[in-house]
Amino acid sequence: MKRAIRYLRFSQLGQSNGSIERQELYTDQYLQYNNIQLVDSFIDRGKSAKTFDRPDFIKLQAFIAKHYKSVDYLLVDQLDRFSRDAGEAMSLVKQFQKKYSIQIISVTEGIVFDYDTPGSFFRAGLQLLLAEEDNINRSIKVRGGLYTARAKEGRFLTREKPFGYSKVGEGKQRHLEVNEIEAKIVKTIYDMYLRDVPLYKIKEIAYQSGFDRKGNMAIDRVLANPVYAGLVRVEPFKDLPGGLFPAIHEPIVDKTTWTMVQSKMKKVDKVKVVIDDEIPLRGVVKCHCGTPLTGAPSRGKSGKYFYYYKCKHSKHNNISAIKAHEQFLNVCDLMSVPERQIKEIRDGSYSSIEQEVKANKKKVADKKHELEEVQQLLNAVEEKWFRDEINKDTYERWYSTYSDHILTITAAIERLSPNQGKAFEILDRNLDLLGDIKHVYTRSDTLQKREFVKMVFNGNLYYQEGIYRTPTILDIFSHNASKMEEKGCLIYQKKRDNLKIIPHSGR
Repeated sequence: MKRAIRYLRFSQLGQSNGSIERQELYTDQYLQYNNIQLVDSFIDRGKSAKTFDRPDFIKLQAFIAKHYKSVDYLLVDQLDRFSRDAGEAMSLVKQFQKKYSIQIISVTEGIVFDYDTPGSFFRAGLQLLLAEEDNINRSIKVRGGLYTARAKEGRFLTREKPFGYSKVGEGKQRHLEVNEIEAKIVKTIYDMYLRDVPLYKIKEIAYQSGFDRKGNMAIDRVLANPVYAGLVRVEPFKDLPGGLFPAIHEPIVDKTTWTMVQSKMKKVDKVKVVIDDEIPLRGVVKCHCGTPLTGAPSRGKSGKYFYYYKCKHSKHNNISAIKAHEQFLNVCDLMSVPERQIKEIRDGSYSSIEQEVKANKKKVADKKHELEEVQQLLNAVEEKWFRDEINKDTYERWYSTYSDHILTITAAIERLSPNQGKAFEILDRNLDLLGDIKHVYTRSDTLQKREFVKMVFNGNLYYQEGIYRTPTILDIFSHNASKMEEKGCLIYQKKRDNLKIIPHSGR
């Protein structure tokens, strides 16, 4: 009696198991009618026929390699259950026959694949080619539908929802909706990255806040994902261009912020900064040689640890962190702004904000007018393309140019449109803090302290011979520069003008 094994498969887990039951019924009938003994069955549920990388098909190959002497046939319902890749399938079935003397039988198509029989070889090859053609047609329809849904309708179709959003609705009405709690974390991630917070620290803070995506690149993926700027990335399809297209969901960050982050991510950050609350000035204060100071604890005779700021060059700075911090707090105390000057700032700021609000309204109106003009140009290019008045290369070039221009203008409108009334609220709530800079610095966390130092001294704070030195300091904080030097805290020595340049006339 001849012996056989069989292979059954269906593509989608959403399909009914009736597909497998039907295949079992037909193959059982064939076995019974032809008096063939079934040795074993291999079933792949929800697996595509595009490749042979399927769990039970791999087991099938291993079984044949081990027991081929006791097997005569491999039964399938139809050859497309076996594979939809004609080339690979033909090669594999030939191998089964030539190497293992096992023939493939397609039950419902009535084909016994025999490499040595021309008619059989032709029929099997034809069936496999028809299956592959059907697969290609399906793929084209699916890809065309995906392109339309993404590029034309602005829909987000990825199975897993991005962090910061929820999926709502069903079918074509299914869309992304902002999850306010998660969106706040996403905004924090973008904000910290633009403030030069190290990635490991961003990850630490994000997970503490409720970020639940796993993997070393989870934060990088959030920063690189255009979905957060209200965009969807689309692959080219036939003659239609790919790229970033406006989406229907609400953005979490504005396009300007997202674009700035992408530019920053392209730059290689060679310096790895480790944040330590005991030495917040590490990396932001420099030695007189220009090298950023490192910091580390040193164990004393009593066994207690003391922190120091050090230069990597020997015989340069090696400063007690306690001394360095006390000196800097004295600098902060002397930077505090007098009440009279705070009042002048408040009055001047109110006037400036009002002027800026008026100017921004005019800019927004101008940008909207410019946006309409560019959109009309883009529509004209599309019409010419539809009428075959321009070739594909010309269309893609102008489409890309106008699309980028529209993206830039839209980002500018978003940046200029926010309610400027919030600026007055922030001003009233925080301006009085300028009267006690020491308190502001002390209450700040380590990241805020580092950002404060960079901003106030423009990244030019040095330490030499027991005292801080700087050529740059924000004007508002420089009013007590002489007292700072008298108390041995900070020497403020402005950058000298270029004396080689001779003025044309005047004082």
